[in-house]
Amino acid sequence: MSGIFGVVSETNCAETLVYGTDYHTHMGSEYGGIAVCDKEFKRYIHKMSSANFKTRFFENIRDINGQQGIGVVSDLDEQPIYLKSNLGEFCIVSTGKVDNIDMLARKMLSEGMSFSEVSKKSVNATELLAKIIASGKDIKEGIEKMHKRVNGSASILILTKDGIYGARDSFGRSTLVLGRKEGSWAICSETASLFNLDFEPIRDLNPGEIVFIDSSNLECKVINPGNGRKQVCAFLWMYTGFPASNYEGINSEVVREESGKLLAKRDKGLKADMVVGVPDSGIAHAIGYAIESKLPLRRPLVKYTPTYGRSYTPPSQATRDVIARMKLIAIKEIIQDNIIVLLEDSIVRGTQLKNVTVEKFWKAGAKELHVRPACPPLLFPCIFNASTRTNSELVTRRAIAAIEGKDIEDISEYADPKTGKYAKMVEWIRKDLNVTSLKFQAIEDMVTAIGLPKEQLCLHCWIGCAGCKTAVAN
Repeated sequence: MSGIFGVVSETNCAETLVYGTDYHTHMGSEYGGIAVCDKEFKRYIHKMSSANFKTRFFENIRDINGQQGIGVVSDLDEQPIYLKSNLGEFCIVSTGKVDNIDMLARKMLSEGMSFSEVSKKSVNATELLAKIIASGKDIKEGIEKMHKRVNGSASILILTKDGIYGARDSFGRSTLVLGRKEGSWAICSETASLFNLDFEPIRDLNPGEIVFIDSSNLECKVINPGNGRKQVCAFLWMYTGFPASNYEGINSEVVREESGKLLAKRDKGLKADMVVGVPDSGIAHAIGYAIESKLPLRRPLVKYTPTYGRSYTPPSQATRDVIARMKLIAIKEIIQDNIIVLLEDSIVRGTQLKNVTVEKFWKAGAKELHVRPACPPLLFPCIFNASTRTNSELVTRRAIAAIEGKDIEDISEYADPKTGKYAKMVEWIRKDLNVTSLKFQAIEDMVTAIGLPKEQLCLHCWIGCAGCKTAVAN
């Protein structure tokens, strides 16, 4: 995951740029970066593993002098990238995942291209995108070439001396929204970044749409490429997006509450003393469950927010485990001798839930613990964002391998809640987590909670490539 923010203004954009980008900190944990342009380009990039975006960049505000800029909070590569090309100078930030990056890099190297931002893992994805774009006759054509070549997803902002180009990925898996106030335009991943800066959200870009903004004008370079293939990441509403943000005009917090209500409707007859949400992302699901079930909502598990961020975003499992263990504090006086329904946004790897959250409840004396994830079982690693990368990371795949005695390719029976193999998988995970009961959200209920037609959602993590479309690299 990464979050991107851009602004063009009739006055100095420094504070707006820093604070607007900071509202995307929940989308990444590795690097933060901004680029501004006055008469020349200036970039600032900081590593964020030991400090948040605002802390890192607050001192830079006094040094920034420009009327247009872009920012990013990145989960993987250093950004923004600066390029001096045949199209002129520009800076670029991106969000998403180029799933065919190695193939594209090999092809470009064989054609005489070179890359400067290289790690042991691969080339820098944003630099690769920049060089594809620079091969076009103009920026618009370059972006169109990028969309055609990338498998996965890539939404971008490009800062030029004249203004900012914004382009949403071809299938709309990640989002870009336009904001407007007098004398300024903004374009960003999260609508939550607009409100306190007095921007009014105007609209989401269409999949594949390309726009250009300066301080006073919006120009649509490509309004609708005609693919008709919107597939927005469903995980945005269920977990990764910020509660105050809207995607496709649908608020994330409202979706999560509805999700919890639907879980409770399928849980009739469960007797419990309280409903609890795993902070922070499970709380709204728990609110919905409590509303529907009429059970009291309580807070026996609290997050120490001053220094700990999301445990999902760091790429290192060891780092994720440390953050998860240290940030959550259990209140024994509320937990002891009680039957608890625990709402979690999802179960991906299962390690934090098992080794941290569940363990804290049992140590505090819980009588029973009934876990209700707001997402169906995740069966496939994401190929559109750098969240899960391999089958072995997923607790469902570990369960299937244990049941079958080996890894298998056809897991369709395990994806169907009506089959015995699905029940065996869920029971294996329940025992592994050491909880009293485990019941996942039905995929139909998750879609209902979001409110978009199923075909407009990317459901790859749950049903695989049958539920997604990709570009064709050429």
